Amino acid sequence: MSARGKQAQQLARQLFQLSVVDGTLSTERVEGVLAYLEAHPPADRLGTLRAYERLVAAELARGQAVVEHAGTVSEFTLHNVAAALAAKYGRPIAAVARPAPALVAGLRVRVGDDVYEASIAGHLAGLAASV
Repeated sequence: MSARGKQAQQLARQLFQLSVVDGTLSTERVEGVLAYLEAHPPADRLGTLRAYERLVAAELARGQAVVEHAGTVSEFTLHNVAAALAAKYGRPIAAVARPAPALVAGLRVRVGDDVYEASIAGHLAGLAASV
């Protein structure tokens, strides 16, 4: 990575730290950072914006559980998944349903980089790998 790229990464991390209030990403702070960058563009504007966007996206993913499902999933199930994950991670988690017919049956839950799977497709893939 070039010196300019490293500077963009460092600036993006500093701007991201300014965007977090009490451990939570602040919409108002993000808007303020973007307005500041528009008014005062850094040397590597695109690199800084890309790095900042990756940090913001990763933080947003940490607070959202994407629940992939083959059939239907009830609001009660989504609420229970969100509550269990919030207790596990010690922070608020919002559950969002996403249809995934390839799962055949069951669920796959993704929170940030963590994946929890209890689906027929996952079990079949595990069996196929062991043969």
